[in-house]
Amino acid sequence: MPKTPHQVIVVTGASSGFGLLTARALAKAGHVVYASMRETQGRNAPQVAQIAAYAQEHGVDLRTVELDVASDASVAAGIASIIADNGRLDVIVHNAGHMSFGPAEAFTPEQFAQLYDINVLSTQRVNRAALPQLRKQGRGLVVWVSSSSTRGGTPPYLSPYFAAKAAMDSLAVSYSTELTRWGIETAIIVPGAFTKGTNHFAHSGKPADAARAAEYDNGPYAGVAGKALGGLAALEPADADAGEVATAIARVVDLPFGTRPFRVHIDPSQDGAEVVNGVADRVRAEMYRRIGLEDLLHPRVVD
Repeated sequence: MPKTPHQVIVVTGASSGFGLLTARALAKAGHVVYASMRETQGRNAPQVAQIAAYAQEHGVDLRTVELDVASDASVAAGIASIIADNGRLDVIVHNAGHMSFGPAEAFTPEQFAQLYDINVLSTQRVNRAALPQLRKQGRGLVVWVSSSSTRGGTPPYLSPYFAAKAAMDSLAVSYSTELTRWGIETAIIVPGAFTKGTNHFAHSGKPADAARAAEYDNGPYAGVAGKALGGLAALEPADADAGEVATAIARVVDLPFGTRPFRVHIDPSQDGAEVVNGVADRVRAEMYRRIGLEDLLHPRVVD
C-alpha cells in the first residue's frame, strides 16, 4: 500500500513531551514539520536551538514557529506564516495541553477555565486559523491527541484535566463529520497514563486554594494523592515508551487518504478506554445511519 506523499504539518505544544516526540517522528518520516510553541525567543529559545540542531544532525525538515495556543493573534500569525512559507498546510496535530493534580474542590473556577482554555479552546483557535486552507485544498487531516481518561478509568485528583480532555475529545468527534465533505479526515489518538517520558505529571499544576487542599491531605482522604500517583505508575509496564504515541501518529499520517482509523489507542496500562470508546463510536455511527447522514462518517474525495 503506497504511503501518503510528504505533508506540511504543524504540531502544537511541541517544545517537549508527546509534541516534540511527534514532531521528530514526522520529520524523520520525510514530512515538512513545524514544531510550534510560545516564547520561541524567550524561555523556549533553548528548545528552538535543540530542534534546529536535531534537524541538521538528522537531515530532516523540522522547523519551529512561534504559536501561543492561548492567543488568537499568535495562532493566526503562526498558521499564516506556515502557509506563506509552503503555499499549503496538510496536517494539524492538536497536542498542546496541560495537567493539574489535586482535589477538585481546591481548584478555583478560574483554574478550571484556564485548563479548558489550554486544552480545548486552543484547538478551536488553531482550527479557525487553519481549516480555511485545508478546505480550500479539498484535502487534509486533523489529528487530536486525546486521553484514555475521557472514557477509561478516572483516578482521583485529576478532574480539571480529565474534564478538559473529555470536552476536547467530544469536540473532535463533532468536528469529524463536519469536515468529511470538505475532504478532511479526523484521527483521534488516545494515549494512556504515561508517567515517564513526558512532563505531564512533573509539571502539573496545583490547586490555588491550598487551605482547602490541606483539608483533603489531612482528613479522611489523607494518603489518597500518593496512592493514586503510585498506583498509576505501578500499572504502567516497565517498558512503556511515550515515543509509541509519536510513532502511532506518524503511522496514521503516512496512511493513504480514506484509510486512516478514526481512533488509535496507545495505552500500556489498559484502563478500559478502548472498550468504552468502541461502543460509543459504534452508537454514533448508527445514529448517523438512522438520520440519513451516513456519508459524513467517511471523507469525500474532492476534485
